[in-house]
Amino acid sequence: MTSTILNGTLAAAPLIPGGYIGSLLAIAIALIFGLLITRVMKVIGLPNVTGYLVVGLIIGPHALGLISEEVLSGATGTGGLDIVSTVALGFIGFSIGVEFKLSHIKEIGKSAITITFFQALAATLCVDVGLIAISFALPSVMTLYEALILGAIATATAPAATLMVVRQYKAKGVVTGTLLPVVALDDAVGLIVFAISNSIALSLASGESITVLSILVWPLLEIICSLVVGVGIGALLSVVPRFFKSRDNRTIATIVSVFLSLGVCQLFELMEEKEWLPFALSDLLVCMMAGATFVNMRKEASQIMDNTDHWTPVVLMLFFILSGAELDVMMFAENPLLLVCIAAYIILRCAGKYLGTMAGAAITKSDKKVRNYLGITLFPQAGVAIGMATMCKTEFAKAANNASGDMAATLSHVGANIVTITMCAVLIYELVGPVLTKWALSKAGEIAPEMLRRRGKPAPVTAGAPSEVQTENVQNVQSEQSASAQGSDESTNNGGDAQS
Repeated sequence: MTSTILNGTLAAAPLIPGGYIGSLLAIAIALIFGLLITRVMKVIGLPNVTGYLVVGLIIGPHALGLISEEVLSGATGTGGLDIVSTVALGFIGFSIGVEFKLSHIKEIGKSAITITFFQALAATLCVDVGLIAISFALPSVMTLYEALILGAIATATAPAATLMVVRQYKAKGVVTGTLLPVVALDDAVGLIVFAISNSIALSLASGESITVLSILVWPLLEIICSLVVGVGIGALLSVVPRFFKSRDNRTIATIVSVFLSLGVCQLFELMEEKEWLPFALSDLLVCMMAGATFVNMRKEASQIMDNTDHWTPVVLMLFFILSGAELDVMMFAENPLLLVCIAAYIILRCAGKYLGTMAGAAITKSDKKVRNYLGITLFPQAGVAIGMATMCKTEFAKAANNASGDMAATLSHVGANIVTITMCAVLIYELVGPVLTKWALSKAGEIAPEMLRRRGKPAPVTAGAPSEVQTENVQNVQSEQSASAQGSDESTNNGGDAQS
């Protein structure tokens, strides 16, 4: 009965027939609603990414239908919007790489690095074990492939809501100081884990014979080749500022390097499809390494990235809105047990983050406050997790096109399930995250009592900064500059709001 009612409500005819809305009009509609929702998010004090996902869900093909499936896929003949996701992922990866300035990593110290690895891998282990158990108990709800990929996605952390609370309440102390470097390193670890897990899951789902080559050698070669290609593109980009001095030309060169990275990845995908190569490249890893190489070879890289950040907000906003449009709430009506998987993913990931942080802090003999409260501030997810889910859905969709019968249906269903679980988790994390962060920092004694009594306004989150890695660039640059003059503790306290 519930399924019938939901079908009748959500599957109603769209407000405007899909044939009348092409890709450009769909983009305009998405951006208009995206701008409007930022005002609402500012009033209620939530990160913009939450609003973008909700907007995408509302105007997407599974609700109002202002953006149809045909527009998303390009079936209308006006060009699909999947290229937006590809470009956005490229800039997300590039921005993560820019955080890997060697001088900054040396300042972080072994404590933060150890904690980063322990909490990321513990989250993967907890989610993998729990969801694999569910896949055996409820094979019609969760597959082994989905469990492996969701375990990798669990590593990613989006500290937007966390750092918004830090800024709003002017928190400072050992927990806040450890938080900033941990979240800067976390996503890079997650990308490597995701590259391995995704390759193994694709091999299993495609029915290929499981060999050492398929589950170990080829995934490792994919990672190594992705890093090598990224180094080459980053080194090439580092030469550009010698010949082009204007801000506009340098910005163009940075954008071209991201497009070049994505183009090379597409070339490898084509060669893999033609069976000329046994593996492709990871878009995120190539772009990440290009950014890391560039920032370490050019002193003015941070300034150049600041200019690039003025170009990317529109792409990133559109990416999150389109990601929200991918969320099909009808899946819950068709299979209510999917809610069990979502709840398990959220709980297991939080447990892994918390326990991993405690273990890493204990090994490095960190402050007791770090052991008890840092893990709670690492719960939120957003940009990178959504990027991983989107990439997974794209790759499984390609695998489905090359398969037939039940196998094709299974591969398509895997991608849709992963997107649904990830999107729902992101919405919950972004709603609950600020409350838990405030509680953890107050218990750690890093929020002054007068700040808790005062009802301050939420830290402003601009419409043009939907990716946590994008604004973290600017903040970490500011922190490094402050550190050189005043010491690393003060630079940490001056860290700003990172948007998810």
